[in-house]
Amino acid sequence: MDNSQSASYQAGQAKAQAQEKASGMMDKASNAAQSAKESVQEAGSQMQAKAQGAADVAKEKLGMNK
Repeated sequence: MDNSQSASYQAGQAKAQAQEKASGMMDKASNAAQSAKESVQEAGSQMQAKAQGAADVAKEKLGMNK
């Protein structure tokens, strides 16, 4: 293999490694985003349940439950 072929081979190897690293980083970012989304959804559900509980207590105290 002459120098130009060797350089071309090495450039191809470097490109493949960079693409693989970028793919891995994108996977990690996607997983982090999904985890954040699930955390926000869970927090929202908890807040909604607490608000409903507070509303139920207020209705009960005011005699609005029928």
